[in-house]
Amino acid sequence: MNCGQMENRLIAYLDGKANRTERREVEAHLAACAACRTRAEEFRLLCGVLDEVPMKEPSPAFDARLRARLAAEPPRRSFWAWLAPSPRLAFAASMLLVASVWISSLPQAPRQDSVTPNADAEFRMIKDLPVLEDYDVLANFEALSELPTQPSAESKDM
Repeated sequence: MNCGQMENRLIAYLDGKANRTERREVEAHLAACAACRTRAEEFRLLCGVLDEVPMKEPSPAFDARLRARLAAEPPRRSFWAWLAPSPRLAFAASMLLVASVWISSLPQAPRQDSVTPNADAEFRMIKDLPVLEDYDVLANFEALSELPTQPSAESKDM
């Protein structure tokens, strides 16, 4: 047993509340540890001093005064009291539920997309359709992509 565990058991030992096994362990530790023996002696002296202090008995009217003060104090409303069942709250919740079910069951109007394609881009695509349908041009498209897109300075001079 270490000294930390000893301090917890020492008070029960000094009060006579320790069982036989704990008493033996405490006595064995006290025989081996001078620091815990000193601590046990300090606890014994403190208990002796506390036993000499006279106990104050409450006055006969103490209970009556305490009960009167408790009765006079207004009861505090608990934080959780707002969760108590309330007919108005239950009615409001049920109306909210009925309204949400009713709104969700209404037929939905078909939505029209607000995004319209760009007319210019659509026209250019339609204009190029005959070229795109010519599969021979598409087969040679890779060769065309290798051609320079900007005319060089030499070709301008000619």
